Amino acid sequence: MKPTHLLYLHGFRSSPKSFKAQRLHAWLQQYRPDVCWWCPQLPPSPAAALALLREGIAGWPTQSSAVLGSSLGGFYATVIAEATGWPAVVINPAIDPARDLAAYVGELTAFHTPEEHFFFRSEYVDELRAMTPGPIVRPERYFAIIAKGDELLDWREMSARYAGTNMRLLEGSDHALSDFDEHLPPLLRFLKLQP
Repeated sequence: MKPTHLLYLHGFRSSPKSFKAQRLHAWLQQYRPDVCWWCPQLPPSPAAALALLREGIAGWPTQSSAVLGSSLGGFYATVIAEATGWPAVVINPAIDPARDLAAYVGELTAFHTPEEHFFFRSEYVDELRAMTPGPIVRPERYFAIIAKGDELLDWREMSARYAGTNMRLLEGSDHALSDFDEHLPPLLRFLKLQP
């Protein structure tokens, strides 16, 4: 079924101003204004982020909703997809954020608004560990876009985690997926948003 509701989850230190979120939202506004779009600013606490998401999607239709996420947002998208059964698009998804983000405990700045500071606390690492989903139950519901050129995450780890999914393994690119426009058409086809 074609999605009527789309949830987009940004990465660590990112925001709804992410160029991928902005680009996808602009496409929807132009071609599919009927689709309900939600890209919330996620709080630093993973438990608080998950609570916000669960509350926000509580009334969404099970059969026509989908979730997308990039980096840490890809991890959250997997948590949501495994809990709801929704189709999911993950872009350079974080596989073990509890391990990777332990080094970032302390005061940080936001990428798109560097004047904004926030604290990433040690208990947030425990929250990530506690919500880590098990093996992917239905890999056919996933579309994974993974760049071998990702400078932050290991593409081998990502592709192993999402083995059996609809996967687009890129020879180059980068963590931010700067060439996102090239990958928008297959992403839209997977979500049945365009022919």
